[in-house]
Amino acid sequence: MADRFIEVSLDKRGVTCTAKLLDDRAPLTCNAVWDALPLGGDVYHAKYARNEIYALIPPFAPEEPPLENPTITPIPGDLCYFTFSGTQLATRSYGYDTQAAHQGRPTVVDLALFYERNNLLINGDAGWVPGIVWGAVVDGLDRMADACQDLWRAGALGETLNFRRA
Repeated sequence: MADRFIEVSLDKRGVTCTAKLLDDRAPLTCNAVWDALPLGGDVYHAKYARNEIYALIPPFAPEEPPLENPTITPIPGDLCYFTFSGTQLATRSYGYDTQAAHQGRPTVVDLALFYERNNLLINGDAGWVPGIVWGAVVDGLDRMADACQDLWRAGALGETLNFRRA
């Protein structure tokens, strides 16, 4: 199979990076994401994992992928896939208001980009939260990291995180 690439963007900030799908390590997840592209939504900056931005979207795979190529210590440039029940992300302590688009869904998919070092996927309420590493940024991570820092400092309101075929 030929390498597959996607574009990851923060559209309001006009910043993009290119990522290679890790078909050899997470084939089921890569196929599910690829078949569903384009994907995206409101962007959030992580509170617990540190240097992460993500979008919460409705499930799109015919069946949720198994935990292939798992990590609890993502590195800069990792794209991760998480599945949560709607109630796991329902409390205000996570920073979501009652009007957040994912509220009321029985299942929520989290597509995340890690942009800097020293991440640890642990949640004070739930413990370890392993994610599936399904892609790796191969171009533009420096620009995206700067935009992510701006998002952290200036706010995420009105910004979207999007994934498209390159």
